Amino acid sequence: MIQRIQSVYLLLNVGISAGLIFVFHLWITNKDVKVFAMDELLYFGLFLGSAALSLLSIFMFKNRKLQFVLGRLNIILNVILLGFFVYQSLNISGEALVSEKGIGIFLPILSIVLLVLANKAIKKDEDLVKSVDRLR
Repeated sequence: MIQRIQSVYLLLNVGISAGLIFVFHLWITNKDVKVFAMDELLYFGLFLGSAALSLLSIFMFKNRKLQFVLGRLNIILNVILLGFFVYQSLNISGEALVSEKGIGIFLPILSIVLLVLANKAIKKDEDLVKSVDRLR
């Protein structure tokens, strides 16, 4: 159901994880070559995995518990992706490979925020359904 706010949050996350990785670069090498997520297979796979989990979660609107679990798995996936980016930026000594970091490194943070908001809305829906069931 697209009219629910968590579906909008999840759809925005799909757009960020699958669309913006082609627009924003992750870093620039010391030879002035922009490195995008599609150039690194690990990062590309993690971003597309996050997009796939969000898209799958949108269509699990009848099973809110599974939708909530998929949201948490997606948050964990984005934290792992963010951890790889932090490791990449801290492991490099001086100007070895990376000359300038790009805005694409911060995309998992935006995804995590959207996923937390979606999970909050899913939890709110689940609590509402439970409260209605108690009245019967």
